[in-house]
Amino acid sequence: MKAYITMLGRSTWAMINAYYAIVMHKKYRPDEIYIFLENIYINKLPKAIEALKIISRAFGFEPRISYEIIEEANFLEADKKIGDLLKELKEKGYEITIEITSGRKALVAGALIHGVPLKVNHVFYLAIKNLEFANRPYMMIPLQIQKLKDFMEGKD
Repeated sequence: MKAYITMLGRSTWAMINAYYAIVMHKKYRPDEIYIFLENIYINKLPKAIEALKIISRAFGFEPRISYEIIEEANFLEADKKIGDLLKELKEKGYEITIEITSGRKALVAGALIHGVPLKVNHVFYLAIKNLEFANRPYMMIPLQIQKLKDFMEGKD
């Protein structure tokens, strides 16, 4: 079983495009997707969920999608909720991917504080060298200005 933890922040495109890149280039097919977001971004959630469903179906799979809302900039709440989920998934034997491209600091910190010591399988970040293209669908952004980084590559 594979679990994909992502974060929805200021840019819905950043979250969606990172997922597209991971599914397309890394051939990653999660069974479950968990979205963490701060309460100020709740209005972006329906579009984000629908985009994840569309991309997944286009690649021939349908993961279960759930979400958790965290109070804005609440590091303790993010640490607790993300940490508890990561520990539970690890205990159940999941392959775990964390994607931090769109995440705000509290969410990213909460994920990495627990994810790295737990030795999650992947921590992805999609960097775009020119923000002129940032608010476009993945395939409309020139590939040469994008870099998908897995911070866990080479770690045992």
